[in-house]
Amino acid sequence: MVGAAGIRARRAVRLVFAVKRGWYRLRYRRLTLGRDVQIRGRIRLRRGVRVTIGDRTRLNKLVRFAGPGEVRIGADCLLNATWIGTWTSVTVGDRCLLSDCELLDNDFHNLPPEQRHQPPGPATRAPIVLEDNVWVGAHALVMKGVRVGRDSVVGAATVVRTDVAPRVVVVGNPQQTVKKFHD
Repeated sequence: MVGAAGIRARRAVRLVFAVKRGWYRLRYRRLTLGRDVQIRGRIRLRRGVRVTIGDRTRLNKLVRFAGPGEVRIGADCLLNATWIGTWTSVTVGDRCLLSDCELLDNDFHNLPPEQRHQPPGPATRAPIVLEDNVWVGAHALVMKGVRVGRDSVVGAATVVRTDVAPRVVVVGNPQQTVKKFHD
């Protein structure tokens, strides 16, 4: 009997996720969800952002997307209380883990003092790319124009201002490479 009860429970869970996917597709016309996406918490889209989330990706807690840009999340990822702000694009590869972090492809303000109160210009933004199997730890900040290489780890509370090589661990502010994964 436990086997039959387990099968019914799994079907019920799949149904709940299907209903949530349907509701979010209706609520946000600029949201595209892949097959078997699991929304375990909530999603919030703001300011015209376009978001595509790959197959079997899981979203926990509140995952927020904002800005007029585009976000592409790969398949089999986990986003846990993540905030992504985009004016251009943010691309997250397959099998990535994003834990309570921020990815911001813009500065929100111009740097020169005489331009700070003017609308942000093109120099304030650049795309972000996280390659496949990247893990970004809690409270990390990935800034504009950064590419994080495949199989790398961004440690908790790290501020990533420059590109990260593949298969390394970076920590600190600014980031420093503290470990290399050897083949």
